[in-house]
Amino acid sequence: MSISPSPATVLTGRRVLVVEDEAMVAMLLEDLLGALELDVVGVASSVPQALAMLAPAATLFDVALLDLNLRGEPGYPVADRLAALGIPFVFCSGYGEAGLADGYRHVPIVSKPFDLHVLAEILAAQIKSAYP
Repeated sequence: MSISPSPATVLTGRRVLVVEDEAMVAMLLEDLLGALELDVVGVASSVPQALAMLAPAATLFDVALLDLNLRGEPGYPVADRLAALGIPFVFCSGYGEAGLADGYRHVPIVSKPFDLHVLAEILAAQIKSAYP
């Protein structure tokens, strides 16, 4: 019988990009991700900034947390680029699944306010599926 590793085991040492336009939320995420022993390698606060971070160094992180609404602009162009690069990502939103466009309903979403255990489970699942 195979026992699935705990989220902590899967997450420890993994690198994450945070794409969030609210500074306080980004800082909270950095703290939560640090508690999960993830290494936050960058924070982008807009679609252009996130896309610029993806262009030269797509292999510098293992997973991304992506806000659905970045300064009034949908985060879908960043999601499209992450998908094209094969980098797993999770949406973050205060609107929950109701805020997802039809073509993105398969992507996991973490609702704001964040629950550390839910965040850990969802990130671990994304990482396990991308890096078996």
